[in-house]
Amino acid sequence: MDLTGNTFFALTIVLALAAVVLPFALWSRVRGPAAIRSLWRLLMVLFAQVTAVLVVFVMVNNANGLYDSWGDLLGMADHAGEAPDLGPSGTGGRSLATLPVLRQTFAAVDDPEMGEGVLRTHLRGGISGAQGEVYVWLPPQYNEPAHRNSTFRAIELLPGFPGSARSWFRTMKVQSQLGPLIASGRVEPYVLVAPRTMLLGGKDPGYANIPGTVNADSWLTVDVRKMVADNFRVSLDPADWAVMGYSAGGHGAAKLAFAHPDRFSAAVSLSGYNDPAAENDSLTGKDPDLRRSHDVLRVLTSALTPPRVSLLATGEGADGYLPGLALRRAAEPPTVVEVRRTDGGHRTRVWEREIPYAFAWLTRQLTERGRHPG
Repeated sequence: MDLTGNTFFALTIVLALAAVVLPFALWSRVRGPAAIRSLWRLLMVLFAQVTAVLVVFVMVNNANGLYDSWGDLLGMADHAGEAPDLGPSGTGGRSLATLPVLRQTFAAVDDPEMGEGVLRTHLRGGISGAQGEVYVWLPPQYNEPAHRNSTFRAIELLPGFPGSARSWFRTMKVQSQLGPLIASGRVEPYVLVAPRTMLLGGKDPGYANIPGTVNADSWLTVDVRKMVADNFRVSLDPADWAVMGYSAGGHGAAKLAFAHPDRFSAAVSLSGYNDPAAENDSLTGKDPDLRRSHDVLRVLTSALTPPRVSLLATGEGADGYLPGLALRRAAEPPTVVEVRRTDGGHRTRVWEREIPYAFAWLTRQLTERGRHPG
């Protein structure tokens, strides 16, 4: 039974109600020795407590998009594959231009909570060895006759950890917010791309390539981008790509953009952090060498030349704002870092209300970094 489905949610409610009714109906009817009666009554109380906790968990999970499946929840899902050593480039020395075009089959997502127009495919990464679902939303303009020869820019969306790619559509309602903004001309019509980021069950891959363990970096920056370019009117030009994330995804967005200015020209970090050790389950945060090499501030300052990337960092205090200020102080042209203070804590509704500003900011930055599609 699907962890996030309405059927399971309804079942948890039924069980919780039954757990309340049963003690009233059976408490005085339990027979046998005193020890047996006490045991049965204790079990009824425990059953009521467990079902109540389960209902709350399912509600929180559905509201925040934490886990997609039982495998993710129990830490048994492994989407990383063999994770070969791909070297510094993250491509294993292969040129994307020489790889065959990969045609994917997309199906409309049958989930009213995700809104209309979201497509889903299962991608097997030809470079990274990872695999998983990728959600794509095409703006209405994509299929209009007036734009049949237009190319569109793409925004890759990263959730927190634990986190589901579906949260951008189910919880953040990103396409519903973009509709009026696109119609008003304030925001460009983007192709939205939300790939799986939980590749190792209960472990945070840290958006890194760790040979023999996971190639999360190449999955997101090479395989997913190439697949989108192969199947939609989107180029691989970095001026046509940005990456946005919240919490752990904000860390990933900033790090991937600074590390790969040849793949992204802009990024948005919503309540992100610089030091990967800020996430307790981060593989890069637990290893001293990986922690240093994947710290966002170090990625920026150790670049041979300042990356041609624009970053918007938002947050409150140490939760995104102060890390953003550190990046702004270290940035040298052509790197641009804007820091925006928020309030309300580390919460989904805070990031949700930042979407209009963030996408309007991206439109300005991407227009300046490259050409306007059309």
